[in-house]
Order: sequence, then C-alpha cells, then structure tokens
Amino acid sequence: MNGLRFADAKWALITYHSSLTTMKRVLRYGRNFYVATGVGLLVWMLVFDANDLYSQIRNWLNLRDLEGEKTYYQAEIKRVQNQRKLVLGTDQLREKYARERYLMKKPTEDVYVLVDENNEPIEKQ
Repeated sequence: MNGLRFADAKWALITYHSSLTTMKRVLRYGRNFYVATGVGLLVWMLVFDANDLYSQIRNWLNLRDLEGEKTYYQAEIKRVQNQRKLVLGTDQLREKYARERYLMKKPTEDVYVLVDENNEPIEKQ
C-alpha cells in the first residue's frame, strides 16, 4: 500500500510540476507588453466595444432578413408596375380594371358577386 501511495504522490508532483511550468510559460508571454496589450485589445473588441461579437452576429442576421424582404418588395414593385401599365393604357382597359377590381358598374347595370363558403368573393387568378 505504501508503494501505491508513493506512486500517487509522485504522479501528483509531476502533474503539479507540469502545470507550474505551463503557468510560468504563460506568465512569461503575458508579461510582454505587446502580448498583454494585444490580448487586452482583443478582449475589449470582442466583449466591451459597441461593435462587439454579439452585435456583429445580430447585425449579420438582420441583414439576411432584410435582403429577403428586399427581394420580396422588388417582386411586388414589378407586379404593381405591370398592373399600372394595364390601367394607364387606354380608357377601355381602365374601365375593365375598375369593373373587375373594384366592382364598379354603370347606373343601369346590376353586379352579382359569387362568394365561397367563407363569404369571400371568388376571383379568377
């Protein structure tokens, strides 16, 4: 049993010694002014700065969402421009658009709107 305890103590001493040498090596580089300044600046930029890592990731995700919205709105602009060309073409096209879209009618006409089960108008798409 004494031999086992001696081996455990020896192993603990070796582990302690290797951790001390590692610590001395880290402290030796940490005492260097340039390394300490660089590490301090890196920590400041990653954690404390207004443009820290968290803010950069949040802004990047927000940018991705906004780019998706940009493509949607560009498609909507094209669709509205096409409708505008249809409406602003001739008087007949304007009348047709107003009748179909806004259910406008002449004074002598009756308009019937077909609805589905949810009481919404059935439209040709």
